[in-house]
Amino acid sequence: MPFSHHSHSGQFCKHAKGTLEEVVLAAIKQGFRVYGLTEHVPRYSLDHLYPEEIEAGLSPDSLMKQFADFLDEAHRLKSTYTSQITLLVGLETEYITEDDLDMLSNILSEHSNRIEYIVGSVHHVHELPIDFDRATFDDALRRFAPTIKTDTPRASHMDQFLSAYFDAQYTLLKRFRPEIIGHLDLCRLYNPGLRFSEYPDAYNKLERNISFAASYGALFEFNAAALRKGWDTCYPGRDVVELVHALGGRFTLSDDSHGPQGVGEKYPEMRDYLCGLGVSELWFLSHPTDGCVGHVFERGLAATRVGGEWWDDCFWKR
Repeated sequence: MPFSHHSHSGQFCKHAKGTLEEVVLAAIKQGFRVYGLTEHVPRYSLDHLYPEEIEAGLSPDSLMKQFADFLDEAHRLKSTYTSQITLLVGLETEYITEDDLDMLSNILSEHSNRIEYIVGSVHHVHELPIDFDRATFDDALRRFAPTIKTDTPRASHMDQFLSAYFDAQYTLLKRFRPEIIGHLDLCRLYNPGLRFSEYPDAYNKLERNISFAASYGALFEFNAAALRKGWDTCYPGRDVVELVHALGGRFTLSDDSHGPQGVGEKYPEMRDYLCGLGVSELWFLSHPTDGCVGHVFERGLAATRVGGEWWDDCFWKR
């Protein structure tokens, strides 16, 4: 303790701030002992670039070079600051079309000795980003509205949308078995009061995904970004936490920082949330040579349980 497995920097992500080194230095200053560096993988179509990337003159080819540059810098920092912090080098996935998964396979093959783990995230449904802004989310939801007059309840349209999200997530999980499950319930970012139990098809798919991820030992992140975006909880919400626990899943922590200013942001509130839920165990990724370890993943890292009572760690008393 403490740790985070999910982060970004303005150097390699245009909607973030600061350099990767500034993120690392902020983590050291705050007392993090394990910190994951996980920039987004490239997107391979001009249609899938974000406005700030287009404005900066980026292209799919330049995003591929940018990602390779990220790996170089991340490993430089890992070596430079090894006596002060354990840095883990990973990536955060994108799944917009099948091409993204094929290209991810190529990246993992080409950089197999440099990518230590995967944060498995889905940010798109029907090729539209669902966390960019409310208008784009609504456009994605409208894709599931009937094209002719119907008596079908509107709730079924949301069920279809959520089901599509969880189906994409399942495809990603089955193919790559990510060590960290990223913001599991991002699909309700703009509807934090939504309860999956009210959407039977989607709920069954959510349960399927959690069961599968738990079966190979994945860690489900408590992600502080939701607190920064106006939720009164982090990801995942209470109902999903209860389901993960019931299905034998294990939890970890992530700040999902987007620059040095976001390192550790909302961690005190996240601690209170977890304590209120009665979360008694937390896990983190480590190298098998680091001492006490648990399950070892195919990319070589292990899942290690935090010893003692995690909420009493001196980090929380800063």
